[in-house]
Amino acid sequence: MAALPVQHIQSASYSHVGMVRQVNEDACLDLPDSGLWAVADGMGGHAAGDYVSSLIIDALRRIPGSPSLPVYCNALRQALAEVNTLVRDQAQLRGVGMMGSTVVTLAMRGSQGMCLWAGDSRLYRLRGGQLSSISRDHSYVQALVDSGLLSEAEARLHPRGNIVTRALGVANELELDSAFLHVLPGDTYLLCSDGLTKTAEDHEIRDVLCHSDAYAVVRSLVHLGLTRGAPDNITAVVIKAS
Repeated sequence: MAALPVQHIQSASYSHVGMVRQVNEDACLDLPDSGLWAVADGMGGHAAGDYVSSLIIDALRRIPGSPSLPVYCNALRQALAEVNTLVRDQAQLRGVGMMGSTVVTLAMRGSQGMCLWAGDSRLYRLRGGQLSSISRDHSYVQALVDSGLLSEAEARLHPRGNIVTRALGVANELELDSAFLHVLPGDTYLLCSDGLTKTAEDHEIRDVLCHSDAYAVVRSLVHLGLTRGAPDNITAVVIKAS
């Protein structure tokens, strides 16, 4: 029997500066009417990571809607490439070594979805009680995990865990990874910055995502990170399909 189509989307987002940082360099987008969600985690500290993440979100927000998922995703890629060029130019003008941001986006059209990402901000899917990571980190420690030199638990505590190997603003050409999704009723999706994934275990994230109200879920996820000291900004965007 064919799966029923997705009829309704409920989503919510929440971002917090955390318990240590003075500036929230995370930014997020929650546009259920446009079928677009995103998280950007700015890098560079005094080089204005918050400026870069805001540029990304503003550019994505301005993209005209399209009923075609491939057409829309091509527009997302083009917009992010243009921001990449702008950020590179700004870094040169300001005389700073690096301005950048990770980015993860999810676009949906009915039962079809597409994830685009660069860096270590993540997209998770909860389906049938099972949590899986759709994106795969572009990071120094993820490369060690992939090569078998580090366990997932060790990666969480690694002193070089903040080093990403791909992000917007760090190279002349922006390289995005992508994943196509078949969205089913009952699915829950989570986009988040590493401020959450470095303070909460996957099983804890899964248990929170099981709750039905998207707004309560994002508040609970951020609160979970805050109870662990939240040394970084924390951002969560949750989408529930029915």
